[in-house]
Amino acid sequence: MDTPLTAHTEMDWKRVMRPAPAWFRDAKFGLFFHWGPYSVPAFENEWYSRNMYAKGLSQNLHHVNKYGKLSEFGYKDFYKYFTGEKFDAEAWADLIASSGAKYAGPVTEHADNFSMWNSKVNPVNSVNYGPKRDVVGELEKAIRSRGLRFIATFHHQWLWGWFMSTDPEADVYFPENEVFYGKALPLETNRYIPWRLPDDDFNRTWMQKVIEVIDGYNPDLVYFDSRANIIAEQYKYKLLDYYYNRPGSSTDGIITYKQDDFPEGTGIRDVECGRFSELQDFVWQTDDRLEAKRTWCYVEDPKYKSATEVIRNLCDIVSKNGNLLLNVGPKADGTFDDEAVKVLHEIGNWLSVYGEAIYETRPFVVYGEGTTEQKDVNFDVSKIEAQTRKGVFDEEETSNLQTEDLRFTTKGNVLYVIVMGCPKTDRIEIKSLAEGAGLASKKIGRIDVVNGWQNLEWSRNTSALTVTLKGSMPSQHANVLKIIYE
Repeated sequence: MDTPLTAHTEMDWKRVMRPAPAWFRDAKFGLFFHWGPYSVPAFENEWYSRNMYAKGLSQNLHHVNKYGKLSEFGYKDFYKYFTGEKFDAEAWADLIASSGAKYAGPVTEHADNFSMWNSKVNPVNSVNYGPKRDVVGELEKAIRSRGLRFIATFHHQWLWGWFMSTDPEADVYFPENEVFYGKALPLETNRYIPWRLPDDDFNRTWMQKVIEVIDGYNPDLVYFDSRANIIAEQYKYKLLDYYYNRPGSSTDGIITYKQDDFPEGTGIRDVECGRFSELQDFVWQTDDRLEAKRTWCYVEDPKYKSATEVIRNLCDIVSKNGNLLLNVGPKADGTFDDEAVKVLHEIGNWLSVYGEAIYETRPFVVYGEGTTEQKDVNFDVSKIEAQTRKGVFDEEETSNLQTEDLRFTTKGNVLYVIVMGCPKTDRIEIKSLAEGAGLASKKIGRIDVVNGWQNLEWSRNTSALTVTLKGSMPSQHANVLKIIYE
């Protein structure tokens, strides 16, 4: 692929500024899938490909005990077991649609240099090895055939130093294995921010892989994991300029990025496993995991979050001007754990009834009210650096929303009030909608319960809007009051 660059490439960042497209603001909920050779050992997490080479870490000890010395059984030796013999793109797309997600796609390349598409840039790909199939291509067709948006997620900036081992006999240092693991580099390059940054060859290949996917599959969203800050600016600029401004490009494609890896305004900020305590004036996304264990891929004896937790988090995120991109990891054979499927269907069932309070909505003047104290949470640089040292995530901070917590969304002349569960009394008091300011000052025509009673009794004074219920509300996950203004 001919994409020449020099250190003197002129960069006009205003040329690659893009607002969040309407489709993204309307979609609210997406799915992606960590699936690759790391799904074969299915031990602890998707960083297995890195941590198996770090002597003394639990994944290294597990690997040597189960598979043998690193000089005899390296990461590349998992390829032949990553067969994906039950992978069915149509079944995946059915699951995506039934979950209520409006955009989805696979991890296109993780940090392990294994491309999940029919790549000419990288011979280590899912057509030449493993499943012997174009996973990205098959999913792109199946997802789009259901009227959903297709996304491609990239984590491959982590490849710089990823495989460098504290075992000098490891197969990553064999010259003939450079095609699998990259050049042998100083060990310090596996830090989050190394002293030795990527050279032009690495930067160019990093860019060309993404451009190849853009050309081949035209993703509606290109997601970049953290650590893209180590990529030279001119390569990132050239890539964005190509994605946004190439002849025939889609006008509503967008990137997401983490931390300050790309200039503000060039895409959508992604807050990993995070949240904001308040409504934001910019559109954002959080990528999070269905997995309750600290992993992004399928692992043995999996545990999953409940549908209630995911639904309430989604409502909180949407009320604050955000989207949720949820990960679920398939097994090595390409199927999903039964419990994961069950939870996704449960989420989809809720959205099929209450989705009018989520899809195509916009924030109210305040996100909501309630008793649960929240604070800003992000998988930030300090947490990333801790993971690179330990090989596992630190414990996460959780915020379990309760029935007293309310979240607001709007659409046209409707204000939705999302109640986190079933109220314990027959009255809901909404202090934010007391007589006074903003949308609350408009004349209320009626108040209904979505999937429930119509035309409820209500009263309003300078303290609160009080809505009187007629009995128990229908959903254990979250319920919705629909306030229709005249």
